Amino acid sequence: MSGHVFHPGHEALHGVTVVLDTTSGRTIIGRYHDTENGRMRLHEVAVHDPTASEHPREEWLRRTLKFGVRTEHKFLAVPAEEVTKVTPLGEITA
Repeated sequence: MSGHVFHPGHEALHGVTVVLDTTSGRTIIGRYHDTENGRMRLHEVAVHDPTASEHPREEWLRRTLKFGVRTEHKFLAVPAEEVTKVTPLGEITA
């Protein structure tokens, strides 16, 4: 149902697994909780750092879509000014 908020009183993306593109080049996937004090707060988070990963971003995304989010952080707060794009994981095609 379009526009449906799973938990009334929360933002539309609350509880949705999202992909964050960042100014640093890192890609972050996690379950969106909210944005508070200029930070986007996520649960069950995986991070792709292109400078440290053995796999390219697109391959990492394909594996995540196929096998699910491999949680590296139970909780992560990302400064909102570092986020360049927010996409629900379900809208990603890799």
